[in-house]
Amino acid sequence: MLGLAALPVAARAQTDEGWETVVGPDLRFRLEMPSPVARSTAEKEQGNAAPRQAYESKRSDQMFDFDYVDYEPSWFAGRDTKQIARLLGRGEAEKAFPTNKFKYVRDEPVTLQGWDGYALDIEGEDGGVVMMRTYLVKDRLYRMLATAQGDMRTRSAALRFIDSLRLADTKS
Repeated sequence: MLGLAALPVAARAQTDEGWETVVGPDLRFRLEMPSPVARSTAEKEQGNAAPRQAYESKRSDQMFDFDYVDYEPSWFAGRDTKQIARLLGRGEAEKAFPTNKFKYVRDEPVTLQGWDGYALDIEGEDGGVVMMRTYLVKDRLYRMLATAQGDMRTRSAALRFIDSLRLADTKS
């Protein structure tokens, strides 16, 4: 366990086919993203305990975004985390993707290792899809977004990314 403390701020290990494993600086998460992965930090917002951390990867026809932010302790305490996950998971999607032009192929609550989340997959008329996941873990919000075209190669890559998130915190 002591060997993990020597890892760089965001440990990255090369995996197959140009993918890399991204490990959070606090070791609370890991996921796979296509190489190269860019990391950025946003300004701290009201209610947040720390600035938002974001990871981004692009391919010629796809994008993969992951971010997380820590809220003040007990920010979500006493609130319905299923409802909060839905509100944060859908966000501005209804405005950006009106239902008369886009098909909501997945629009439902989900869990990851026992934590509440929300899945929203939206398909366009051209067969392209945007996949979004939101998870609330203690006082941390995780968000993922991947795009794909109507072909199996890009959809498989998007699913690989979306399904790769693993958390150190579990909830029974």
